[in-house]
Amino acid sequence: MSDVLDLTHDLISRRSVTPEDAGCQALIAGRLARAGFAVEQLRHGEVDNLWATHGSGGPTLVFLGHTDVVPSGPEDAWASPPFEPALRDGRLYGRGAADMKGSVAAMAVALERFVAAHPDHAGRVALLLTSDEEGPTNLDGVRRVAEAFRARGERIDWCVVGEPSSKERLGDLIRVGRRGSLSAALTVRGVQGHVAYPEKADNPIHAFAPALAELAATRWDEGNADFPPTSFQVSNLNAGTGATNVIPGTLVAQINFRYSTASTAADLRARTEAILDRHGLAWQLDWNLSGEPFLSAAGGRLRETTRAVCRELCGAEPEQSTGGGTSDGRFIAPLGAEVVELGPVNATIHKVDEHVAVADLERLPALYQAICERLLV
Repeated sequence: MSDVLDLTHDLISRRSVTPEDAGCQALIAGRLARAGFAVEQLRHGEVDNLWATHGSGGPTLVFLGHTDVVPSGPEDAWASPPFEPALRDGRLYGRGAADMKGSVAAMAVALERFVAAHPDHAGRVALLLTSDEEGPTNLDGVRRVAEAFRARGERIDWCVVGEPSSKERLGDLIRVGRRGSLSAALTVRGVQGHVAYPEKADNPIHAFAPALAELAATRWDEGNADFPPTSFQVSNLNAGTGATNVIPGTLVAQINFRYSTASTAADLRARTEAILDRHGLAWQLDWNLSGEPFLSAAGGRLRETTRAVCRELCGAEPEQSTGGGTSDGRFIAPLGAEVVELGPVNATIHKVDEHVAVADLERLPALYQAICERLLV
């Protein structure tokens, strides 16, 4: 097998369900140390983070990835065991094949090849890995590392995130920004009582319904040239005791905004709270801002370099998108870095029988290496 395929096999075989790393980073660290990289372990809580650098002075180009994966779900639903990598019909199957152990392997191989070919390259090239990207809070992963980097004045000029960005074939889409994500747990308080005596109770479901209708119908903004309009969604709604003859005393809703640079988190919070007040609700909101929106501006050197590499090595002009969910790039962009995302096809991520095309996987290191060479040679 090729270097990148062999390394991806080894990574998939490690059951690194978030926030576990299961030795993935130690494997990568050993390889990069032998290639001349300075390696630093940045463990926070139960989370492993790896920072490996080569070179000094000048601009810094960072490749960013994660070694944790989501749970496999029922293993008997898979055609082959999810943590036993399998080759079938030109595809590599296993949990993390596309999201994103294939990219992690490709980045490591690209960096090995780059420093071997250009030991005296300009600036610094680096790899940052975490085992806390797929978790619900991301508290001890790249978020915490970025805080430490800011405190010690760590410079990052460009960041390539290896998330699976491609739609149908490698390099047909790069992400040049992401929407922000603002969530909240909303509690609406009422008065519990017997359903036969509604005059003695206050049903929070009934009280919240008109407010929910207004929240769902609100046009929060119109978006802009780079982002679609902000969206509002309720992901969970819970109330009641389970009994059919009891009016509930409280309602809890989980809400989320995916928002563009046309709005701010503060404005979305204020407008939401004003709607709840307008409907006379007794409410409590526990807000969680998991990331602000970011955008790498058109004409930026990394964005244009990545476009050119995809065009020349993959044979088509890539779409430049800010769609999708969030990525750890949201923690690196506030450090002043230009961020793009480039990785394999994302059609099977988080699914049963997740896989990556072997041909794409074996071409990916060349794309990453070409970005290094155009920026640092």
